[in-house]
Amino acid sequence: MPFANQVIEHNREQLARAGGPLPSRFTFEPEQAMALLRSRIVGQDAVLDEMAAMLRVVKAGIGDGERPLAVNLFMGPTGVGKTEIVRLLAQAIHGRADAFCRIDMNTLAQEHYAAALTGAPPGYVGSKEGATLFDVEAIQGSFSRPGIVLFDELEKASREVVRSLLNVLDSGRLTLSAGNRSIDFRNSLIFMTSNIGALQAWNSGWGRCWPGARRAIMRRALHRHFEPEFLNRIDRILAFQALDASRLGALLDIELAKLDQRLARQGRSLHVDDEARRLLCAAHDARFGARDLARRLRTRLEPVLAEGLLAQPQRTHWRAGVRDGRLVVE
Repeated sequence: MPFANQVIEHNREQLARAGGPLPSRFTFEPEQAMALLRSRIVGQDAVLDEMAAMLRVVKAGIGDGERPLAVNLFMGPTGVGKTEIVRLLAQAIHGRADAFCRIDMNTLAQEHYAAALTGAPPGYVGSKEGATLFDVEAIQGSFSRPGIVLFDELEKASREVVRSLLNVLDSGRLTLSAGNRSIDFRNSLIFMTSNIGALQAWNSGWGRCWPGARRAIMRRALHRHFEPEFLNRIDRILAFQALDASRLGALLDIELAKLDQRLARQGRSLHVDDEARRLLCAAHDARFGARDLARRLRTRLEPVLAEGLLAQPQRTHWRAGVRDGRLVVE
């Protein structure tokens, strides 16, 4: 029985037993999911508000049952949280940050790569097996949890590959080329990410542009690259903001909290003083967003800390500071 029909039959049985309004079939709580997102995503309040609205609609079960649960396109420069939002939603809904189907569209730059999504056509090697890049279990989810799909770096895929997604976004179904199998996306949250237009916006003077001007530059690039019939199937096209210097302290707190969790599993802790924090945030390259700061911790703080841990493995409490302009841990 198709998934949508299973939902209808289940709801009828529930209604007959309850004699009143039905509870949501989904077990995740939108506010709990959003609390996780808001604790880890910095400087994207407008995007997070849209995510909260989307989750409430999904939880309420009032969406069109013949489409995916939601289709979202995230636009913006690298390192601003586009992919991280999807990972955090997977964590909140499924308990694992990798519990989603991720398709790296930069690997599908040639037209013939559309077969990697839809399978080989009849008569070609692999057609009988219906092989595809899609993780069907992650896409379809379960009755109580939606599946999650991410098409990463969408603009790098060929136009033929993008066209192969039209029916997925519109009716929530993908029939493989062999014709003997289809994949159901109607229980899926679909996300796409794109950096398109971000470089043009940066070269136009990102730091001097108003946010509205940046969004206009990216949207023009988006409409030049993708066909209207594709864009018309997307529920939300959301522009992420570049992360400026005022956000670095909050970003550093997030990265240090991740390091603290890893240390805590070894029974250790690290305090980073104000001078060390300033040094870690110095010379931040805004083009690379949060990844630039995370990379600085990996290459400047963690090696110094590792040297101390290996030299004095019995020590449990550590402090990071600055001496002669260099990070030290003691």
